Amino acid sequence: MHLKKLLLTLLAVVTILAGCGGGFERQTDWEVESFSATTHRGETLALEDLQGTVWLSAFIFTNCATICPPMTANLKDIQEALEEQGVENYKIVAFSVDPEVDSPEVLTEYLSMYELADESKWELLTGYDQAFISQLAKNSFKALVQNDANSDQVIHGSSFYLVDQEGIVVKSYSGVSDVPVDEIAEDMKALSEE
Repeated sequence: MHLKKLLLTLLAVVTILAGCGGGFERQTDWEVESFSATTHRGETLALEDLQGTVWLSAFIFTNCATICPPMTANLKDIQEALEEQGVENYKIVAFSVDPEVDSPEVLTEYLSMYELADESKWELLTGYDQAFISQLAKNSFKALVQNDANSDQVIHGSSFYLVDQEGIVVKSYSGVSDVPVDEIAEDMKALSEE
């Protein structure tokens, strides 16, 4: 009888810990390749500069005629959810897939259209060539970035990628439609608390 009571107590404790522990469940394990780029502020940002910080990544460009404006608006919504939850140690890192057009000045002008809660959390990146961003997207994020031979547009994925403090992509989400804004903010908060 004593053993049965002990087992029931142990089971109850395990159940409570499993329910409360929450934590963050990693879905991918993709290492981000080393990079060095120029931010929209004209500063240099390298992968090492993001060490110790949880970041949400995307691929966009300012001349985009389709998905980039809603993706950027969705990133703004995610930032607002992060602010509401009191998350402070994070970055939103967007790689331009059209670096020849997207100078720091052009990226700054683009970002200014979104009335952000805290622009200092954003890093819009450029300063590399098209071959580099295509390879980085493919190797680190399992994403396609490719010039469209029939227009001035760039074909690219529409996902958001959650990157941990060690530079590992741990999860991806839809970035255009049915974007799980609250889930992303909760995941970023849980990951930043690990």
